[in-house]
Amino acid sequence: MTDARTATTEPADTVMQGVAIMLFAMVILPGMDVIAKYMAVYEGMSPGQVTFYRFFFQLVATLPMLLGAGGLRALRPKRPWANLLRGVLLATAALFFFISVKYMPLADTFAIYFVEPFILTCLSAVFLKERVGWRRWLAIVVGFGGAMIVIQPSFAAFGLTALLPVACAFVFACYLLLNRAVGTGDSPLTMQTIAGIGGTLTMALVILIGNGMGSADFVPSLPKSPLGWMLVIVLGALSGYGHLLVVKAFRAAPVSLLAPFHYFEIVTATALGYLIFGDFPSLSKWLGIAIIVGSGLFIIWRERQAGRRTAS
Repeated sequence: MTDARTATTEPADTVMQGVAIMLFAMVILPGMDVIAKYMAVYEGMSPGQVTFYRFFFQLVATLPMLLGAGGLRALRPKRPWANLLRGVLLATAALFFFISVKYMPLADTFAIYFVEPFILTCLSAVFLKERVGWRRWLAIVVGFGGAMIVIQPSFAAFGLTALLPVACAFVFACYLLLNRAVGTGDSPLTMQTIAGIGGTLTMALVILIGNGMGSADFVPSLPKSPLGWMLVIVLGALSGYGHLLVVKAFRAAPVSLLAPFHYFEIVTATALGYLIFGDFPSLSKWLGIAIIVGSGLFIIWRERQAGRRTAS
């Protein structure tokens, strides 16, 4: 699951470099979710604890880089509360996603999660007063229809858990809406580090409350094996460095060009889910995935066309 986007661009000769970086990021980032599922299934670790490690080791991975680049002064961002709120929203989204992958196949979870562009478009129209034409509204309706094709059998098998990827998509869309509203006054490394602080503190509180309520999804624990420790450290490193790769890609190539490559995560997640856990979507779910991806690509294309008209 990715959590960094920016709209700046570089000269045209860097575009292919940006595409290559983006593809590489989309190959490695689903590894986070594979690790989360592995820790839940084979190490017996609660999704809440996995989410805590995701942000704690992200902080461990990015903090030395930030201090090396800017010293202690770099820990004082221009928008501290906005960046901490980013961390809270990211922690909430990650928690919903990690609970989902504990119970559901990776491909199903990713497919349902990719209603996020539809939700973001709706929120942007309501709160930022962005103009959305009827074609994009129709694509949103069709895209949600595709999501229902995936959700229906998952709901029958997993109950309300099948709706958690939708909740994740909504929270992540709110995170992106916050980014659009406040801008990017701080460096990506600062944003990642402060988000790591916000996410770590949030998950420590959530685990305390959830475990106190007796929920099995928030039981605190340590990894049971050296492999488990290695995996949670890799989880944090993938989160911190992987999303910095996404930022670097968006600085090298236009957003409108790179946005469709987000859907490559579904391919990676499906392959890893099949190889490691033996999960593979049914024919009806592939139909739903195709509808979601097609609708999302259409919305991206329409936004690109609208951007060109505005520029001209």
